[in-house]
Amino acid sequence: MSLLSAVGLSTGKQVRYAIVGVGDIAQEAMMPGVSHTGNSVITALVTSDPEKARKVADQYEVADTYTYEQFDAMLASGRVDAIYLATPNWRHAEFVIPALKAGIHVLVEKPLEISTQQCEAIIAAQQASTAKLMVAYRLHFEPATLSAIERIRSGELGEVLLFTSTFVQKVDPQNHRAMNGVHAGPIFDMGPYPLNAARYVFEAEPEEVVAAVGVRHPEAGLGDFDDTVAVTLRFPGNRLAQFVVSYALNALESFFAAGTKGSLAMQPCYTYGKPLEMNVTVGQDEKHHSFRNTDHFGGEMKYFSDCILNGTDPEPDAEEGYADVRVLEAIVEALESGASVKLEPFARTRRIDPSAQRETLRAVTSPELVHASNPAEGIDKVPKN
Repeated sequence: MSLLSAVGLSTGKQVRYAIVGVGDIAQEAMMPGVSHTGNSVITALVTSDPEKARKVADQYEVADTYTYEQFDAMLASGRVDAIYLATPNWRHAEFVIPALKAGIHVLVEKPLEISTQQCEAIIAAQQASTAKLMVAYRLHFEPATLSAIERIRSGELGEVLLFTSTFVQKVDPQNHRAMNGVHAGPIFDMGPYPLNAARYVFEAEPEEVVAAVGVRHPEAGLGDFDDTVAVTLRFPGNRLAQFVVSYALNALESFFAAGTKGSLAMQPCYTYGKPLEMNVTVGQDEKHHSFRNTDHFGGEMKYFSDCILNGTDPEPDAEEGYADVRVLEAIVEALESGASVKLEPFARTRRIDPSAQRETLRAVTSPELVHASNPAEGIDKVPKN
């Protein structure tokens, strides 16, 4: 393992991060919150854009910048302990595996990769390394989400048998997500949110993609992929999960968990930069709960850095990433074949622990972005104080 050096420890036990992929999510959401984690600091940037490197480095007083071709040199520099990886989905293994081999910890955006084969290669690299890996499921640390999980686990809703969700937005046709086919489309970009939610609501893994239907709306000006996809999943115990994701519709995000005694609804439920809202109905009694807006990104980095500094294993690990990708891969297969797809038996060895994972850092304000823009039209994702 690449132990935190004397330089890193002298700063008050701060983990030194390289930001790899300085696009919209890194600039808008992750980087503004690093300074108030108390245990993390940005010491390097990796980007192919020299002007972006210079201007963003100036914003955050970062001394070291690298191109992607210099990634190995950055890993060997002795000036970083971990990377935050925010490249496009299909370029995750390309950077995760060398980092782990070099003993550098990895916080990688979801999905972990775009195929189970690549996920398995990442898992093998992590198991052979003493470095830690966490997949950036920021909602695993968000107070409203954790409250929902606690209510479901308490039995307040009875046996939860149905999960439904909608997560849609309009994507700018000029954004790379609209230009790189199915692996950049809504299945892999937005699908992890309702899929992961269904898995933590049921605390189980789906057995079958019962149906997946995709449609295309030429007027949206997007690429050669299904811009709107509806999915039905069968879980053990005759439980069903259904969700729709889209790049072509006005922004909407919600999920509902229906049980034999009551139900829980969250809207909004997935995005950042706004308070998340919850309605809980038990019998005829309905109560509304509003949660303070928090810094999702700073919170997840704070948690991961604590894991690194304390020698503990993070919860949303590579297995959690694999658990979603195996289903996303099957959804693509179901779309292409027009038939249902059975999933091989799989058991998650660890679930979310609300008592240990709740983070409450205050929300932060995003700076003006440099050569990057939010992919969505008609949705404000910039965190506010």
